[in-house]
Amino acid sequence: MPPPGPAPAGGHPRPRVAVSSCLLGAPVRYNGGHSRDRFLTGLLAHHVDWVPICPEMEIGLGAPRPTMRLRTDGRIVTKDETADHTRAMTALANDRILDIADVDGYVFKSRSPSCALLNLPRYASGLPGERTDGQPVDRHGRGVFAALVTDAFPHLPAEEDGRLNDPVLREHFVERVFAHARIRELFARDWRPRDLIAFHSRHKLQVLAHDPAAYRELGRIVAGAGTRHPDDVEAGYRRAFDRALAVRPKRGRHTNALLHVLGPLSEHLNAARRHDIVAAIESYRCGEAPLSVPVALLRHHAEGEHLDYLSQQTYLEPFPPDLLLRHHLQ
Repeated sequence: MPPPGPAPAGGHPRPRVAVSSCLLGAPVRYNGGHSRDRFLTGLLAHHVDWVPICPEMEIGLGAPRPTMRLRTDGRIVTKDETADHTRAMTALANDRILDIADVDGYVFKSRSPSCALLNLPRYASGLPGERTDGQPVDRHGRGVFAALVTDAFPHLPAEEDGRLNDPVLREHFVERVFAHARIRELFARDWRPRDLIAFHSRHKLQVLAHDPAAYRELGRIVAGAGTRHPDDVEAGYRRAFDRALAVRPKRGRHTNALLHVLGPLSEHLNAARRHDIVAAIESYRCGEAPLSVPVALLRHHAEGEHLDYLSQQTYLEPFPPDLLLRHHLQ
């Protein structure tokens, strides 16, 4: 494997993350209140630049305002069906497309007829056979604005606030956001094949932990980078990289990545230190210890032995450590 280039100046990049404004504490909800999220406005706020968006406010509805519903025909209307805001929401998404194209992730407000990503109640639109008692027909909807954004940017890391209370989903989302920021920074400058090789070398084990097939595909793209048009290389690498990071790694793949770090490190360790790391990896594999334990040991020894290729692997620190995201049991 070729040696990587140096880590980016200043350590981790600073991602730009779009977010439903109410989650940052803005009083823009239908009832004039907010839904301030402690993780977003606390730990994560120290490391990202927010791009707050409230679709309802931006189309001029104000707060407080009449409640809205999503219908089965995809339209967003007021509860009493006296106003239809679908066209305005669509126009807003088109107007905001350039702003959103430059972000590294999006946190949407759950249960919102404009912003929910999953399980939004849909109400009858007058189709034959639909219920007429005012109750939801199903809970298969997506908010109108969120659907337009995620359809336009299918590889953009996106989550709802409620799902980020799950430590596994939170870790995966934040990891994807920082990876997205790093690849955006790479291709934002006048890059050369050697820059892509350095980037790929630092991300090999992180990609391997997510998707071994994508790991091999990315290797082939990098190997041919010098013979193809840069635009084609960038498009292919971005697509495969984003697809790989979208796969949530299971314990078995993490264990495999940990062993890939241990392999070249082993020859520099005595039996006692090697035993400690093997025991930590096994404890993690059995679900008895969080991922942070073997990762900390591996990084400590890689740095102590001055093995830059290993210590600079993004897998060992995919996001700022003070976010405390790898301390849960999977």
